[in-house]
Amino acid sequence: MSDRITYRDAGVNIDAGNEAVERIKKILSGSVRKVAGCEEVGGIGGFSGAVRPFLQGYDDPLLVASTDGVGTKLLLALEYGRLDDVGQDLVAMCVNDLVVCGARPLFFLDYIATAKLDPDEIEIIVSSIQAACEESDCLLIGGETAEMPGMYAPGHTDLAGFAVGIADRKKVIDGHRVKPGDTVLGIASSGIHSNGFSLVRKIIEHTGWEPNEVLEGCESPLIDILLKPTKLYVRPLLKLFDELGTSVKACAHITGGGLTENIPRVIPDACSVILRRNSWPEPPIFEKIIEEANLPDDEADRTFNRGIGCAVVVDSKKADKAMKILENAGETVWKIGEIIERKKGKPPITIK
Repeated sequence: MSDRITYRDAGVNIDAGNEAVERIKKILSGSVRKVAGCEEVGGIGGFSGAVRPFLQGYDDPLLVASTDGVGTKLLLALEYGRLDDVGQDLVAMCVNDLVVCGARPLFFLDYIATAKLDPDEIEIIVSSIQAACEESDCLLIGGETAEMPGMYAPGHTDLAGFAVGIADRKKVIDGHRVKPGDTVLGIASSGIHSNGFSLVRKIIEHTGWEPNEVLEGCESPLIDILLKPTKLYVRPLLKLFDELGTSVKACAHITGGGLTENIPRVIPDACSVILRRNSWPEPPIFEKIIEEANLPDDEADRTFNRGIGCAVVVDSKKADKAMKILENAGETVWKIGEIIERKKGKPPITIK
């Protein structure tokens, strides 16, 4: 008879998984289980999560969904043991995509995959996810934690998130009302957010930058700047939509593809965007990265947010009011451009 080989021998620790689930239950046990758009039915630990949506006030409700991850920023967080904020990155990448469409986030699920399950690590990540969900008025109703030795290298973990929101069809923000003369507002990012980190990591390898090094022109150690979490724009943007209504024509979350790829996604083909590069202060970290990589502006513009985490197109007559609403909600915002008629053969966006 051959020697017995257990699941633990294969690298999967069911007991560690059960411990992680119990810790997650404790994290969520004292949290709010009801938000503006829905309430949880049941609890954590079942085969699926359930919510009861509140549909009052919606004439023609639509469910809106988004999924995303943290990307290779997570490799830096793992390397330097700085996982405290990656959950916010994960939530922000999903709920920001919902809210720019005019949707109110309802609930969120996470997927955590790792080579070797560490309950302490899972607890840190899920605590961050839960905090970001609360700040976005969104329920964390479940998820999956997968231990997969062989699929992932030792010490590696990956995150994915899934968010669902609700919007009234007539209030969906899809850019169809954008017209020449409209104003483009830029809401400040907190830094690099969660895009472009494969290039950032390559530059660190090339330059030999140290994690605790304070680069010229920067006010904080490099690792603090790089791992600053993605901003959550849900509450400020929903407030803007509530107060300005259809005067808000379009919104773009500046993620992968940077400024030049994301803003045109919400602009009609008959229109073009002109951005004025000197209309907002670019965080010094972008200048250092661009300088070290010898990146031309057009390449940097389609890789990074360059200090603009979200772009909002509004009726020019309402631009000042929109800025005041966002500033009162705690955001830093600038007038960064305008919409013009697109001429034949001209690009959808020009940054000058």
